[in-house]
Amino acid sequence: MKNMSFVEALNEALKEEMRRDSSVFVMGEDVGRMGGLFKVTKGLLEEFGAQRVMDTPISEAALAGAGVGSALAGARPVVEFQFMDFTGLAMDQIANHAAKLRYMTGGMISVPLVMRAPICGGVGLGAQHSQSLEAWFAHVPGLKVVMPSTASDAKGLLKSAIRDPNPVLFLEHRLLYAQTGPVPEGEHLLPLSSARVMRTGKDITVIATGRTVPLSLAAAEKLFGEGVEVEVVDPRTLSPADTATLFRSVKKTNRLVVVSDGWRTCGYAAEVVALVAEECFYDLEAPIQRVCAPDVPMPVASKLQKAVMVNEEDILGACRKVLAA
Repeated sequence: MKNMSFVEALNEALKEEMRRDSSVFVMGEDVGRMGGLFKVTKGLLEEFGAQRVMDTPISEAALAGAGVGSALAGARPVVEFQFMDFTGLAMDQIANHAAKLRYMTGGMISVPLVMRAPICGGVGLGAQHSQSLEAWFAHVPGLKVVMPSTASDAKGLLKSAIRDPNPVLFLEHRLLYAQTGPVPEGEHLLPLSSARVMRTGKDITVIATGRTVPLSLAAAEKLFGEGVEVEVVDPRTLSPADTATLFRSVKKTNRLVVVSDGWRTCGYAAEVVALVAEECFYDLEAPIQRVCAPDVPMPVASKLQKAVMVNEEDILGACRKVLAA
């Protein structure tokens, strides 16, 4: 194990997979000479050359289309969108081509494509560069949607995503990039569609994704000081989700709070609530609570950003409400 940041873990995963398999290559805007807008691809151009680390024009549709085409031709592309918001420009390529081709050919072909997309809420970049749109893609059959919350998971899940024969949307929250933690060196693979219990407890389950996982762990620590044991579960793969782990936790604690950076209406948290209500309704001792972003665009001003972004106090309030019910 060695201590590294979330960004360093992603960078190491890319280097290891590119050294292991010559069919793996990276392409995107500024991924080469600049090393990526957030430095995830730093040093790749120098080691692997311009044939495997490709700076592209500013065209997300072309970028995703080239990713699908090269995957069909036998390569394993890793495409970087600079911001998750820009995936909207490539929705036809992602939802109608990458996600559907295996089905439409009766399984004769696969699309081993990874599309990395940073979520950049909370860094003052405004409404068009700050959205958490994971629910869009979790809604599409044929896509796998992964959202790690730790450096160790980032490395292990990215390596597994690159080796997967299916298209994977790999989501990274900008505010996690500087987070550090122990990461296994060398061959560290984590199975997709496997949730992780981050903290065990018996009184309440908190299911959280991405940036909200460390916030939920901090809230759980405070509640522990009040005599409340919170179990925090990170789905890690949003679709297809490891529902068995989620249900097992809820059936143990009988209470649930779901936390997500996405919008409340039709968001990923709403899907988790629906799944649990269908499977665990008679195990619940209180109404489920959601902690999500309000249905407004992300402001630029820092005080307004803080007002709309999920925070630790929001999670504490939801947990106390469930416990009091």
